[in-house]
Amino acid sequence: MEKANTANHVFGATEETESESSTSSHNIELGKRGEDAAAAYLSQRGYHVLARNWRCPAGEVDIVAENEDGLHFVEVKTRMSERRGFPAEAVDAKKRHKYERMAEIYLCDCEIDEDNCAVYFDIISILVGDNNRAFLRFHKNAFGRECEH
Repeated sequence: MEKANTANHVFGATEETESESSTSSHNIELGKRGEDAAAAYLSQRGYHVLARNWRCPAGEVDIVAENEDGLHFVEVKTRMSERRGFPAEAVDAKKRHKYERMAEIYLCDCEIDEDNCAVYFDIISILVGDNNRAFLRFHKNAFGRECEH
């Protein structure tokens, strides 16, 4: 896990309402802003973003990026508070297995030889704080068969 960094991305003011429809649209907008901040963060650190919201029959990968280390499949989790736990805690065993399956499909679709390509599963968790500033934590190689824990 990389040391925590403050995101240089400002999240616009949002109003929370009680209706399910507006809560859903609020969450979608919050997620998109989080993914925008995560993509900018990765780009600033030398990653080349290959795809965003890449879809396949197994699901959707938030960000596919590459750097000199290899190919990174990145799950982005953004929350307004830690009331329901920290964002990265939402990536459970089911989600991790899903990401491994999506990576296999991506490698196959792009005709990438998995024996010659290092694959990493990362999580970027974003917690939006006061003044609509965000705190971003990059969990490198957070899960997978050969993760570093």
